Amino acid sequence: MKYLIFLGDGMADYPLPELDGKTPLQVARKPVIDRLARLGRNGTFVTVEPDMPPGSEVANLSVLGYDPKRYYQGRGVIEAASLGVRLEPEDVALRCNLLCIRDGRIKNHSAGHISTEEARLLIEELNRQLATPEIRFYPGFTYRHLCVLKNGSPELECFPPHDHVGEEALALLPRAKSPAGEDTARTLRELILKSWEILPGQAVNLNRTLQGKDPANSIWFWSPGRKPQMPTYQELYGLKGAVIAAVDLIKGLGVYAGFDVIEVPGATGLLDTNYEGKADAALGALADHDFVFVHLEAPDEAGHSRDVRQKIEAIERFDARLVARVMKGIEEQGLSVAVAVLPDHLTPVTKGNHVHGPVPVAIYHPHLSPDTVDRFDEVSARAGILGELHGDQFIRTLLQG
Repeated sequence: MKYLIFLGDGMADYPLPELDGKTPLQVARKPVIDRLARLGRNGTFVTVEPDMPPGSEVANLSVLGYDPKRYYQGRGVIEAASLGVRLEPEDVALRCNLLCIRDGRIKNHSAGHISTEEARLLIEELNRQLATPEIRFYPGFTYRHLCVLKNGSPELECFPPHDHVGEEALALLPRAKSPAGEDTARTLRELILKSWEILPGQAVNLNRTLQGKDPANSIWFWSPGRKPQMPTYQELYGLKGAVIAAVDLIKGLGVYAGFDVIEVPGATGLLDTNYEGKADAALGALADHDFVFVHLEAPDEAGHSRDVRQKIEAIERFDARLVARVMKGIEEQGLSVAVAVLPDHLTPVTKGNHVHGPVPVAIYHPHLSPDTVDRFDEVSARAGILGELHGDQFIRTLLQG
């Protein structure tokens, strides 16, 4: 038996008046995902417990069966693994967004989804002007980058920018959680303020402004931590795994889990991603891996943008161009594969950020009889035989049937 997870990041949502009280998952046309729900067993999954932050890093640790309370050390250290940045035990890594601030407030978390090429030029300039033996910036993908502090403290209160769009930036600068974090918090505040002097005048931003695009006129730090120690899937379950994703967070989780990270040209993390390329990569991975994790970022980005139509479109493309293609290949090749479909968390378009709450999950096992659920959405899943899952119950249900 092989195992496959299709994860639509942030697909889950609230009922919306403009959709006649339905959610995007309820109105989206997704016949293949609905078929998996109809042929499988359904339920809901609390991927983030109330006492944990509702971020993708916590949620995806739960999806993979790792206890976030034990292994969660911040998003930066996970993305460092994806970028190949070697961390020493005393290093503190933080996510470093490039974002747009307008009139003193966070306009968006992504600098208008700045391109990777433009962003790299800005990160290089920040290294030229701000890097020291103790501070280093590492370019990532589009607006998502990394900062590593030697001998820093993770005792910090930071504010994810996607959760604070429209709010005053100065009120959200990093703070110390304890006296041990005071020096590090001060350093981070100084770096952000210096970026406000450096970035606006860069050619990249002058050109973006002339084109009517948002400039990347600020860096923003969040999710600090030190390198975690996690057992691999080979050690836990005896499985050889692979991960297919556009974003460094998911790739980094795959690295810590011991998965092979499969790169797909044209995978953008947005609505225009290479769905077919991801599907073909998944089918290829199933040939020589036991466990394949396929991640799609586009619904989450639509949620952050508060764009309900784009979120519905992302779900429909996920179904028609990725899930359908993979399932057709599985059937044509006669493979025995247990398949799960789920979001990692809710990203309601009415809020534009991640929130706590159970997400729908469907698990199809070729040898198990289905329950009575015939559609995949937040409401239908509540009637499923799996009930409400917590902790590692989801992954154990998938692996054990």
